[in-house]
Amino acid sequence: MPNFYENSNLQAAANQVYKEENRFASRDEVVKIVGGSKKKSTKLNHRNSAGQKVYMSYPIARSMQENTGDTLRIKCVEYIAMDEATDGSFMGVKLNDAVIKLNNKDGTVDRVANTTKNREKYQEFSKEKFQKPEFEASFTDANTRIKNNTKTKYNIELPMPQEVNDSNQVTWGDDKMNAIQLAGLAIAKDIMEEGPANAIQKSQQAIRAMMSGVKLPDIGTETTNAVRAALAGAAVGALGGNVSADSVIARSTGQILNSNLELLFQGVNLRTFPYSITFSPRSTDEALVVKAIIRSLKQSMSPKAGNYNGSAQGIFLQSPDLFQLEYLKDGAPHPFLNKFKLAALTGMSVNYTNSGTYSSYEDGTPVNLRMDLTFKEINPIYHEDYLPFNGADEGVGF
Repeated sequence: MPNFYENSNLQAAANQVYKEENRFASRDEVVKIVGGSKKKSTKLNHRNSAGQKVYMSYPIARSMQENTGDTLRIKCVEYIAMDEATDGSFMGVKLNDAVIKLNNKDGTVDRVANTTKNREKYQEFSKEKFQKPEFEASFTDANTRIKNNTKTKYNIELPMPQEVNDSNQVTWGDDKMNAIQLAGLAIAKDIMEEGPANAIQKSQQAIRAMMSGVKLPDIGTETTNAVRAALAGAAVGALGGNVSADSVIARSTGQILNSNLELLFQGVNLRTFPYSITFSPRSTDEALVVKAIIRSLKQSMSPKAGNYNGSAQGIFLQSPDLFQLEYLKDGAPHPFLNKFKLAALTGMSVNYTNSGTYSSYEDGTPVNLRMDLTFKEINPIYHEDYLPFNGADEGVGF
């Protein structure tokens, strides 16, 4: 017979009724059979090395109204730190030595250290042969690093939360840069390109040019003198005085420097996903599942002390576990809703009196609970995360 039940015990009981009586048993009948058999689900009893159940699904026996096919799966994975580099880099960044490129007749290129001695030795080579120190960066973000080496601890499957949304945000901000600041940048650029040997001489030339006069197009002598005064004011401000270039020019000419105000991209933000899940256990098995879900999430969001004897005695604390969230429809990735990157569980609270007053079954299980979870992704969303687009089945992406 076809599989109507997500829980293996329920399906096994339904199969047995069909085999013996050649009929389909009702859901209530199947639940009653399983409840009286005292058998525990293999999935529910299967535990990992840490004693956590590897698969937890709530509710165990879903009614027709609850069996929508849309669920939220929470997969717990172990945090993996960045591997120690073997290529001389530090956390993906390496400073390459300055070298002199020597082109051989056979087309190969030799590289020797860019030292004074070698520059004199190979002075016949043009300036373009000299390669300045450069940074080489090769980053692997935590999301990719951990997903490629994932160590799954357990899975939790819950009904679709009542509030399902996603919010993508980036940071933009006002930025100003007037003509004097741009001129200063140009001078600094020239100094850097000339190299350390000529940096002091170039700096002295720039200071003399500023002090002797500043040539600005289409303005009179008075305004030029005001700009010179502004530079002096900036120098005073650098020494601790409360004087700005704009204030000097405004007082002198009734003008201010054009700030070239522009809105510039400043950075990315990490997405946060809050969820509220309500539990109303209807059987002993279901109460055990709810208890296991709450305990597992609490344990996984907590840092690992390592050396622990009633208190953390080690020097360091290890990172908590991470979580891969996924919306499912009939057990497969949801064809419409957003995807997730790996996330940390940053907040969790459980209300054991969700019905407004404390009420429990004979075994102490609260009648109605609400679990609030807050997940925060560990890496931002980028433009390339939406590529390639494979058509209608791709959904809205991240």
